Amino acid sequence: MANLKTNIQQLAKDFFTETVEIRRHLHQNPELSFEEFETSAFIKQRLDELGISYQVMATTGIVGLIHGTLASDKVIALRADMDALPITEVEGRTYGSTKPGIMHACGHDVHTASLLGVAKILQALKHTFGGTIKLIFQPGEERLPGGASLMIQEGVLENPVPTAVIGQHVMPFIEVGKVGFRSGQYMASCDELFMTIKGKGGHGAQPH
Repeated sequence: MANLKTNIQQLAKDFFTETVEIRRHLHQNPELSFEEFETSAFIKQRLDELGISYQVMATTGIVGLIHGTLASDKVIALRADMDALPITEVEGRTYGSTKPGIMHACGHDVHTASLLGVAKILQALKHTFGGTIKLIFQPGEERLPGGASLMIQEGVLENPVPTAVIGQHVMPFIEVGKVGFRSGQYMASCDELFMTIKGKGGHGAQPH
């Protein structure tokens, strides 16, 4: 186990620069929810290069499978979201968005790049573990009905059924070198509220 940890750490160092380049490419080419066609094509190209099989779900979503060579029926799913937000990019970044009014302001470029980096590490070490790793690249996290619900409807959590799903989210408030874990819900979910207000008309800033 100690050797495996050391191997993972070494591969992470080896792939670090490439993973940063992937993240910056994604940051330069953001796409809104359910419009992640270029992002999806980029991910598929990377998985093809790694020799990882995959299928498409919810139009732009991707599910890849890495099969460990040792005997085990365990299935772990790793999930990353892909979509950007309708926000104007911060000026001055050399890797800034090339699409006016669209930006990866919620870290989904990092999530996708990280999962591709993890996929490369796991594919290189698949002879050291058993079972199956399911890679879930989810579209439409920022917009209802949500890409997760669509992928679930299409069977993303079936064939094979994961015993656990791990989702990553960047957290600027946690210092570098540390990570936070918890089971169940961690971040707030995306919901829509519809309200009917009955009363006299007025100005929003001066309702009185």
